[in-house]
Formats: sequence, structure tokens, C-alpha cells
Amino acid sequence: MTRWLVTGAAGMLGRDLTALLAERGEEFTGLGRGDLDITNGEAVTATLEKFQPSVVVNCAAWTAVDDAETQEGDALRLNADGPASLAAACARLGAVLIQPSTDYVFDGQAVRPYREDDPTGPRSAYGRTKLAGERAVLEALPDSGYVVRTAWLYGEHGPSFVRTMLRLARGGKPVTVVEDQTGQPTWTADLAAQLITLVTAGAPAGIYHGTSSGQTTWFGLAQEVFDLYASSTGLAGGRELVQPTTSAAYARAATKQTAPRPGYSVLGHDAWAKAGITPIGHWRDRLHRAFPAMAAATA
Repeated sequence: MTRWLVTGAAGMLGRDLTALLAERGEEFTGLGRGDLDITNGEAVTATLEKFQPSVVVNCAAWTAVDDAETQEGDALRLNADGPASLAAACARLGAVLIQPSTDYVFDGQAVRPYREDDPTGPRSAYGRTKLAGERAVLEALPDSGYVVRTAWLYGEHGPSFVRTMLRLARGGKPVTVVEDQTGQPTWTADLAAQLITLVTAGAPAGIYHGTSSGQTTWFGLAQEVFDLYASSTGLAGGRELVQPTTSAAYARAATKQTAPRPGYSVLGHDAWAKAGITPIGHWRDRLHRAFPAMAAATA
């Protein structure tokens, strides 16, 4: 039986992943930040030697995109040094390592979906730290390291744009949302299932893009959430309450330094097809499936 070890198990993705592993009867250990600080190389080595996992999924990460602009060193330790320590320990044990990453490793200026092998060019501190983590894993584990880039995550167990829009929809007042950033809303439960499939299907090591299919804007996503809320409650006030704005106008209204946001974050899924694995379905269909759990979590 595969022995899984999940770091960052108390986070949004980590909780969905460990819940799915439990549901499937897999042998796993979930470790939160209090259980393992992945920036402590000695602790990483000792922990992996203790649990002897065959697969490690590193859900521990610095995700405060704006804060990374002024704390890049701290973000680098968690997003790059930590994965490097995990990769070194996995190499010694002969274990697989799955490293979730981000669309922010690209420049966000493309006009077609980014391929897995497209040149990177992060424009933010957060993107630079995540790219360093990718490189550390792939260099140490060329035959047993997976990098899975994702974007626009939402889930039942953590803060997200979808949860914010649900809360605002309950208020019944107009909201303003940017319409010039395009991406792929992705449910963490879907991403968790995809990570497990990478291992169970014996997919080749390398880079994969773990996002939903299709694309929309933050404005379009907000409209969909407001419509779903109105339909589920029978209350008036769906997408007509969502008003568009631009990224420039939003930035001018910000009260602190913000990292540049990618204008285009759509990721291609060719690697899944080459591995014989079906990519995650269309973002709208997946959002509709996720909605009952999301609504209950924000009630």
C-alpha cells in the first residue's frame, strides 16, 4: 500500500486531500505547521525517516501574495528552501514528491493557454519564490518529482474569492469586481483528486497544470456565484448586483502595496492527456458541484 505524507495538512488543499485519502482507505499522515516546519531541514529529514512515506505532498506554502513583496526572504524559505529539503529527503528515501505551484511563475501576458514547458517569467516576489521551489524539486527528483501548477483556488476549508462573494451575496448589496483578469477557478477537492491520480496512474514525473478547464474573469466568476446564491435561496439579486472595474482602478484604491496580478492565468493541460489522465472539468460545472458545500461552509 502507498504510504502518503501530507505537509500543510491543516490548509485548504491539505484538508481536502487528507479527507479524500481517508475516504479511499489510503494509509497517510497529515502534518500541520505545528507538527513540521519544512524550513527546518533537520526536522524534515527526521520526520521522513520516522514515517517512511512513499509519497509526499507538500501543501505547506507561503500564500500571502502581497506580503511576499516586502517579505520575500521569508517567503523564499517556505516556498523554495522547504521544498528543497523535502526533495533531498525524498531522494534519500526513494519517495515521490508532489509540489503544488502557481500560475504566478508566468508573466501573465499570454494570449493563449500557457503550456507546461512555456518559458517562465514571474513578475512578483511570490512568483519568484514558487518558481525557485519548482526548480529545487525537479532538479533533486528528475524521475520522481511532480510540480502541479494551480490557480484561483477555492474550497470548503479556507478563505477564497468564492467564499467572499458568497458572503457578499448574502448582503444583497452591489459589489465591484475586476473584469480584466482571466483565469480558471479551481475547487481544491478536484485538485486533491488529481494529485492522487498522478500517483495511482503512474504518470511520468514533471510539470502538470492542475486547474479547471475553460476560463472566465473574476467578474464572471462573481456573477456566477451571485446567481447560484439567488437560485439556491429564491431571493432576488443575482448577477445584476456585480459591477465591473479594472485592475488599475482596484490598485489605486488599495491601502497597501500589492503584487502585480497576472492579466491572463489560463493554463493548458497537455501533460494530462499525454499521461492518459482526464483533466479537471469545466470550471462552471465544478463550481455548481462545489456550491452546496461552499454555501454550508459560509453559512
